[in-house]
Amino acid sequence: MKICVIGSGYVGLVAGTCFAESGNHVICVDIDEVKIEGLKNGVIPIYEPGLKEMVLRNMEEGRLSFTTDLAATVKNALICFIAVGTPPGEDGSADLKYVLGVARSIGEHMEGFKIVVDKSTVPVGTADLVRAAIQEELDLRKENLEFDVVSNPEFLKEGAAIDDFMKPDRVVIGTDNVRTAEIMKELYAPFMRRTNRLIIMDIRSAEMTKYAANAMLATRISFMNQIANLCERMGADVASVREGIGSDSRIGFDFLFPGVGYGGSCFPKDVQALMKTAAANDYDFVILKAVEEANERQKQVLVDKVLTHYEKVSEGKPLAGKSFAVWGLSFKPRTDDMREAPSVATINRLLELGATVKAHDPEAMREAKKVFGDRITYGSHRHEVLAGVDALIIITEWNEYRNPDFDLLREKLAAPVIFDGRNLFEPKKMAHLGFTYYSIGR
Repeated sequence: MKICVIGSGYVGLVAGTCFAESGNHVICVDIDEVKIEGLKNGVIPIYEPGLKEMVLRNMEEGRLSFTTDLAATVKNALICFIAVGTPPGEDGSADLKYVLGVARSIGEHMEGFKIVVDKSTVPVGTADLVRAAIQEELDLRKENLEFDVVSNPEFLKEGAAIDDFMKPDRVVIGTDNVRTAEIMKELYAPFMRRTNRLIIMDIRSAEMTKYAANAMLATRISFMNQIANLCERMGADVASVREGIGSDSRIGFDFLFPGVGYGGSCFPKDVQALMKTAAANDYDFVILKAVEEANERQKQVLVDKVLTHYEKVSEGKPLAGKSFAVWGLSFKPRTDDMREAPSVATINRLLELGATVKAHDPEAMREAKKVFGDRITYGSHRHEVLAGVDALIIITEWNEYRNPDFDLLREKLAAPVIFDGRNLFEPKKMAHLGFTYYSIGR
């Protein structure tokens, strides 16, 4: 099939590349000329394991290309995926100006039947707005062309997006048109070889499914963080509690790891957008309000522990003149995404309290410099940031942080103090090794 993917960010680039991998002819379109020129030269603007190799292979084999020419691309494609951003507005609602701008462009340039697919995360009812925007442009052109609008939400985990797309848990297709449903089934058939996990539903239900899924996962994370905080007060061990409740088949172990809060491009934005949608429909979504509040509080947990520790040994401003090494800046491992990352809240508060910060992350250093500039210093190696600092703070659970040389840590740190926001180590072992060790919920 001939496909165009409009928007070459995280979702668009992954989707376009995977569709090309399954034999389709895909053109990815973006207004960012620098990004497109980079992609043509094999420069991938995001870090996602396996993506660069797949992009280069499909470019070489002629199935994947990149352009800024939206008009020509729309004319030649049967299926047009909209994969542009929907950033949160000041009130938390999703900003649809980019989605609707693309819809109008499709209506302006299409010359025959098109299937227009909302791949961006959009509020319930967006497909109706997209349809109206396209039809308005056709009316202005006095053209009577047939088209259909489909909701096809993405369920990609950053760091595992290629596997998620190629071997999906499910593919949700929202359409009321039987012919369009069959075309979408054909498009996704190569990804359903082992088992058919394609679910056809009405458009509004498909739009709601994306928000409901992310809200549920965010709720699990915040719930477990609250349990962890209570465990600390009660003298319980959250690791044991997690094992106890996760073994219940109705609950399971996924998304029950306590930590310093969720972040990224999806959960924070989608929770806020769903609350805004609820409010617009005169519904008070009290559970999600609590989820968001709990998550914002959780992002302060590590600094609270730091303050408590140094208040015991300092007078006045306990962190003034203190220095800290931070391991992990991305919101989770295997990505360079720092949007709403707990590291941002943690480091900003440390700086406000008069501390200095040296930071390391395997992939997010470039993004970190955009966020912090020269307010912190950066190390190209995890050991480089340790020399002479007062303590180590672990925020993201990259694999390379899980088994450090503890003798080297003790040698480099000014004092053997670790604040672990991801529970990477066992408290008893750390005490035996001579560290003052703080973790979450233990």
